[in-house]
Amino acid sequence: MLQLFVPKIRPRLLVTILTLTALIIFSFSKISPVHADPIDDCMASHTDPQTCIDLINKRVTELENAITPLKKESTGLQSGIANAKIQIAHLGAQITDLGGQLINKDADLEVQKVLMGERIRRYYIDSKKFDPLMIFLSSVESASLIHQYTWYQSIINQDRSAISQFNQDINNLQSNKTALTVQKDKLAALKSSLESRFGFLSGEIKKAEDYKAQLSKMQEQLVAEKLASLNLPTSLGAGPLSCSDDRQIDPGFGAGFAFFTFGIPHHVGMNQYGAYGRAQAGQNYHDILSAYFNNINFDKRPNITIKVQGYGSMSLEQYLLGIYEIPDSWPMEALKAQAVAARSYALNYTNNGQNEICTTQACQVYKGGNKGGNWEQAVKATSGEVLTQNGQVITAWFASTAGAYTYTSADVGWSNTGWTKRVRDTSGDISSFSDLFSKAYDRTSPCFYSAQGFRSQYNNSAWLKPSEVADIVNVILLAQKDSSTQNHLYPTDRQNMENTDTWDAERVKSELRNRGVTPFNTINSATVTDWDKSQGKTNTISFSGDGGSASFDGNTFKGYFNLRAPGNLAIVGPLFNIEKR
Repeated sequence: MLQLFVPKIRPRLLVTILTLTALIIFSFSKISPVHADPIDDCMASHTDPQTCIDLINKRVTELENAITPLKKESTGLQSGIANAKIQIAHLGAQITDLGGQLINKDADLEVQKVLMGERIRRYYIDSKKFDPLMIFLSSVESASLIHQYTWYQSIINQDRSAISQFNQDINNLQSNKTALTVQKDKLAALKSSLESRFGFLSGEIKKAEDYKAQLSKMQEQLVAEKLASLNLPTSLGAGPLSCSDDRQIDPGFGAGFAFFTFGIPHHVGMNQYGAYGRAQAGQNYHDILSAYFNNINFDKRPNITIKVQGYGSMSLEQYLLGIYEIPDSWPMEALKAQAVAARSYALNYTNNGQNEICTTQACQVYKGGNKGGNWEQAVKATSGEVLTQNGQVITAWFASTAGAYTYTSADVGWSNTGWTKRVRDTSGDISSFSDLFSKAYDRTSPCFYSAQGFRSQYNNSAWLKPSEVADIVNVILLAQKDSSTQNHLYPTDRQNMENTDTWDAERVKSELRNRGVTPFNTINSATVTDWDKSQGKTNTISFSGDGGSASFDGNTFKGYFNLRAPGNLAIVGPLFNIEKR
């Protein structure tokens, strides 16, 4: 039996649609200062970047939670529409078939009527040929005629029965055709309704996705501001690295924990300290660049004229002589690798001289003139040499310290490229953090392993008290237990941008108890219990203390640490470790 697909709007879906619509309206409308978007307020006030980042993360999570069921329902609607199309086509075929049967039945009926009419006519003619008295007196004729009349009567009765059956069949076919036509019309109306609802949901999802993209751009800006507050140079061109080894600093409060990141942003392309280590190990500049870039060729390009911000126009090779990215004292092969990367970056950035290039580490550091020495030799030894892929000069990114691992541009939220790649930048296999300190090519960098950020108290260190680590753990436990508490979990030393109160450590513990969770007052041990040795990522971090034990995903802990930790303390990379004093 044919069954119609009749989807229903579930109450939960309706709530989700209303929630998403409210989110979008709230996000884009500017009704009055009283109803202004907290994110806009945060961005305009130039407060601590992490506060705005956390607010954006929360908004993105809300949007994703609202969009997910809509996407699922959209998929269901698409399936329903496709199913309806199939059933409409099936009904159409059935109706067409019934129409054909009706035509045939009508034709058969007309034939049967003609046959019966002819038999009745013959019967009437024959009955006139004989005198009834003669038939009665002649036994022979009587028997023959009676037999003939009986046969005619039987045939005529059969014709009447066939005509009656034809009429019944025709009525049934017509009734079925009418019913199927009604079903088809209803199904077409339902299909139209589904398509209309699907179009509405698609529009709402697109609005939310567009807003998420807008939030992502805002978030990238805020992340850059937060990293800038840590004074972490992108490359060596910005000057000597100033990362300090907090393991040597006494905070003055006894036992404590610090969270150390391997490397500093941005981990993409050539690792400058890694190039130094590879050159020390005997690798030439082709080997070095091939280690950091994927599927590249070494080609030659002419010495074109480019425009340099604040310096005017000059030849590409003249420009390269004034690049100050790595020390002149470094091995020649490292200098050559930097020269080829810098030349490639400049050509790509300026679009072969059409655009102007800046002179800071936002592009690459240029100080004018001729740096001379070994750098001049490296530039001249590689004259015109660039990195290409499919005939196009690549954006040959580089950074000072990757912390033993580089990533693709897509991994760090940039546009996906075919020439960046994930690299374990070590001289051999890795089975522990200790192996990184002995085998990473960039291990000599002062920022290879460091705790980022500090507080003015506690000897300007990144050390946290056991109770402060316990507070971060409690915040994660509370957020996981009840997501509605998120807007109360901001840092206690920063402004709460959601126009509500920030819960301190004692309030967080109280809220956990109210929800049946035993909070931590102190943490005795904190350990990275699992990390990806191939790609360089902390997977799991575990804690134990007076509240028992707890384990978290590395990304989850990193996010909440950067949310709740005091001062500008931050975990700035995917691979991090914990030190205890």
